[in-house]
Amino acid sequence: MLGRVNHLAIAVPDLAAATAVYRDTLGAAVSQPLALPEHGVTVVFVELPNTKIELMEPLGETSAISAFLEKNPSGGMHHVCYEVEDIVAARDRLVGSGARVLGAGEAKIGAHGKPVLFLHPKDFFGTLIELEQI
Repeated sequence: MLGRVNHLAIAVPDLAAATAVYRDTLGAAVSQPLALPEHGVTVVFVELPNTKIELMEPLGETSAISAFLEKNPSGGMHHVCYEVEDIVAARDRLVGSGARVLGAGEAKIGAHGKPVLFLHPKDFFGTLIELEQI
């Protein structure tokens, strides 16, 4: 069911500072910031030869990652995103196996313009998992 790792997401308290570190210190290509109000974040993507790193900061006062940053003020690993061919089939299979889908259980459009779902971290050894349909 799972395809390749699409990206690893890191929550950061200051997106501009994190972008500068990845671009200037590590020499990586970094995208322009993209505001995603429906997800409560602003993101950039660090392009790597084999995957991407998503740097994200809260957007708005009700951002889901605000609580994460309260517990981890310096930022940290937030989630792993795996590609799937059919997000509805993947969701149905996971729910049938007892996994919990966060939110209403319906896919939303993510930063790449494709459907995404998030799976409860308690069902996956403490790791928040995002699925993205390719």
